[in-house]
Amino acid sequence: MRCLPRRTFLRGLGASISIPFLDAMLPAFASAPAAPMRLMYVYAPTGMIPAAWYPTTTGPDFEFARIMKPLEKFRKEILVIGGLGDNPGRSLGDGGGDHARAVSSYLTGVHPKKTLGADMHCGISADQIAARTLGKQTKFASLEVTCEDSRQAGECDAYTCAYQAVSWKSDTQPLPPEMNPRLLFERLFGDLDVSGTPAERKNQDVYRQSILDLTFQDTQRLKGTLGSTDRRKLDEYLTSIRELEARIGRAESQTQQLPPGLAKPDGIPANFAEHARLIFDLLIAAFQTDMTRVATFMLAREGGVRTYPECGVPEAHHSISHHGGNPVLIEKITKIQCYHMEQFAYFVERLKSIPDGDGSLLDHTAVVYGASMGDPNHHDHGKCPTLVAGTAGGRIRSGRHIAYKDETPMANFHLSMLDTVGVRTDKLGDSNGHLNLLTDFS
Repeated sequence: MRCLPRRTFLRGLGASISIPFLDAMLPAFASAPAAPMRLMYVYAPTGMIPAAWYPTTTGPDFEFARIMKPLEKFRKEILVIGGLGDNPGRSLGDGGGDHARAVSSYLTGVHPKKTLGADMHCGISADQIAARTLGKQTKFASLEVTCEDSRQAGECDAYTCAYQAVSWKSDTQPLPPEMNPRLLFERLFGDLDVSGTPAERKNQDVYRQSILDLTFQDTQRLKGTLGSTDRRKLDEYLTSIRELEARIGRAESQTQQLPPGLAKPDGIPANFAEHARLIFDLLIAAFQTDMTRVATFMLAREGGVRTYPECGVPEAHHSISHHGGNPVLIEKITKIQCYHMEQFAYFVERLKSIPDGDGSLLDHTAVVYGASMGDPNHHDHGKCPTLVAGTAGGRIRSGRHIAYKDETPMANFHLSMLDTVGVRTDKLGDSNGHLNLLTDFS
């Protein structure tokens, strides 16, 4: 019997759904191919309270501090790294603008040119170096997403707002992230024009139909050729896609009360947790079907004004980050950081639950969670919070806390992450060497 092509799609009017790897894609008597390696960065904005983040001991028996507590049950899959610094994020004679420099220097290791105009200059980011190689084999070289509007025009923290991008395709081309789950869903699975207004899109008859309904005939045809194990796997995957559609639909019809002056864009959940988990689940679908192997997720704007009343913090994130040692403000910003981590823990758990090759998606992915700022009260670009979830197919020795020498360039760490996914690079920004995440000891 002829095997199914690895790049098999379910097609219908305005829809094209990639499917996960099935046994039917293997030639007779052949062993399963090695699962692809994936690299992802999750950027946590506006620093981290050090005492609530860093373990007090190194090695395998470290204790998870408060912010990282949601990850404790994944201890064997977590590597915590200390001692990293982001010197390019500092002023270096340019005055104010630490938040703009923090986000633009995080993956580039480059001190951005201070400008309010179009003559911006930074550097290619680590994720885009990975995308140049890994993206040759996927539909999307990379995906860039966020949960807070990252406008590219105007002034943001004394710099052009274009510097609010964490991903840079070149030293002059930032990649603005997508925040709308509906538009991301359509980019992944649809062939429709979604550039119009919500009202215009809703007027398209085909847009109102489920992606799965549009591909029903092709799905039934394919199922008729599959064995019971593959049918079950396909059904589970398609059920998850339908659930994503339903969650996006509910978000589009929400009428939740928002703070005065804050408008909710159509299709975007007002609740941060719901928004973040929708984005995370869409990225899982993209990884599961090998539509991409590289992604970046800015949880929110660096130095942003988002509020988090659902976790007991009605004040703007940035305003309370300058806590001045006030224990009440420290507690509030720590709550936000814990809340962000809870959503990341959800993502890690989902990755671990999905079979992939000889393990799970988590086993074949390296997901970095971190920031280029420590204590936000001082705009501290040293002791940058950093952890990795996943082992990248055994290329990372997890389950421990490593503390490198203070001010070890963050760019050295990014070079090492590129190493783990098979994209050897000799230089990135201010790097001065590689770390060995498999053999280095604390």
